[in-house]
Amino acid sequence: MANDLSIYRTYAPNWWDGSQRFLRLLHNIVPARMAYFSTLVGGWTGKTVLDLGCGGGFMSQVVGVDPSAPAIEAAQDHAQQEGLKIDYRVGSGERIPLEDKSADCAVCVDVLEHVENVGTVLDEVRRVLKPGGLFLFDTINRTPLATLVLVHCGETLLGLLPRGTHDPAKFIRPSELRAKLSARGFDVGPFVGLSPRGLNRRLDFTFGRFPSVQIMYMGHARLRP
Repeated sequence: MANDLSIYRTYAPNWWDGSQRFLRLLHNIVPARMAYFSTLVGGWTGKTVLDLGCGGGFMSQVVGVDPSAPAIEAAQDHAQQEGLKIDYRVGSGERIPLEDKSADCAVCVDVLEHVENVGTVLDEVRRVLKPGGLFLFDTINRTPLATLVLVHCGETLLGLLPRGTHDPAKFIRPSELRAKLSARGFDVGPFVGLSPRGLNRRLDFTFGRFPSVQIMYMGHARLRP
C-alpha cells in the first residue's frame, strides 16, 4: 500500500534507539535542515516553534504535533529523559490543535507529501501563525527522477525505506507549492535542493544542500502581516 502511514506507528518505539535504518536516515537529514532553517530564523530562543508532523521529535523545539499517538509517546519519553520542555500533542495537519496566531514559526518536514489535502494543511498553518510568521518546510518533487530514487531504489531495491512509505502521486512540484502558498498570503522565498552527500561510519547516508530540486527541496515562506 502506497503512503502507508502505519509505518510510523509500527516503528514508534524505535524512534531514538538507532535500530532501524530508515529512522537513522530520517535522523541524518536533521543537521542539513537545521543548518538551512537556522539561517532564516535568526535565532530560535524565545520563539514559539511548531513542529508539524513531528513523529518522535527529531526536529521539535517547543510544540510538536503528530497524528500518531505512539510516535507522540516516544517523543514525550525522549523529552523526559533528556530534560526537554516540549509540548507534544496528538493532532493532524488538517486540524492543528493550536490557537489562532499562536506560533512564530511552523516547521513541516517529511510531511506535505503524505497529507490528504495540502491546501487544508496550509490553511491551518496560516491560521496558527502570527502575522509575519515563518513557515519552513521540505518535501519531494513530483518528477520521474524522484520516483526512481526514492521509491524504486530507496524502497524496492535497497530497502532504505519500508515499502509503501511514499505515493509518487502525492509528491509536489515546487511551482504548485509556491502557488498554493502565495494564494494564502505568504511571501515565498527560493527553494533549495536537499540530497544525500556522503556516508557515515554505519554506511548510512548523510545529507546536505544540493544544486538541483529535482528530488527533494527545502523552502520558506513568510505570512504577510
